[in-house]
Amino acid sequence: MRAEDTPYSLRLAADAADLHAAQRLRYRVFVTELGAEGPMVDHAAQIESDAFDAITDHLILIDNRIDPESMDHVVGAYRLLPSDRLGADGRFYSETEYDLGPLRQSGRKLLELGRSCVDAAHRGGTSMFHLWNGLAEYVLEREIEVMFGVASFHGTDVQALAEPLSWLGHHHLAPPDMRVRALPPERVDLAQIPADRLERASAMAAMPALIKAYLRLGGFVGDGAWVDREFNTTDVCLVMDTGRMSARHRDFYIRKKGQP
Repeated sequence: MRAEDTPYSLRLAADAADLHAAQRLRYRVFVTELGAEGPMVDHAAQIESDAFDAITDHLILIDNRIDPESMDHVVGAYRLLPSDRLGADGRFYSETEYDLGPLRQSGRKLLELGRSCVDAAHRGGTSMFHLWNGLAEYVLEREIEVMFGVASFHGTDVQALAEPLSWLGHHHLAPPDMRVRALPPERVDLAQIPADRLERASAMAAMPALIKAYLRLGGFVGDGAWVDREFNTTDVCLVMDTGRMSARHRDFYIRKKGQP
């Protein structure tokens, strides 16, 4: 897509103003829309933040029609934490919810994805096209071998989510060498409904778009879901081996450098 065809641009956050705008976007999506709470939600400033923001890269989608001084120019974001950028405690954000032992023991280059969000007024193919391609360039430049991160279903009523969670457990469970495991006390089993009682169309209709996108890329889920009561979500941990992506999906989602 040519620059003149879109009002968007994409880059890594360059300064405190970019980060603040990304945190304001996260507040609009996670707090205002989805009802998240937590110790670092600042209602007065309307930002959602945590300690990982200081050590991560922030891939931001900018609407060039919006004045940056408004602090609302960031309309899409991904938070990216490569394994060589961990903080002093050496932990990923996901380790509050999942045992990442299989990934850590692999010795491969890891990238944790988090806080993925797009402003409600900008959701659709164009914005996700830019974010996916920006993520792909980041992965290619750093020779990332495994991407992972928690992705969420809205709400904490596990029974209401039993159908899509069970479909994931029966059909998209990660292989043993990538099978991270949800931790107690908020762990719930995925496959609550027997496989022969599930219908694919119904299960996929209840699946969030982001999770479906990772599945199309060849992604898997870890063992178990985790109920995040502060964020009002039920999380699964998505894991994707970049080397296992099919050529068809790789070509669709990843625009190599030099291509128009």
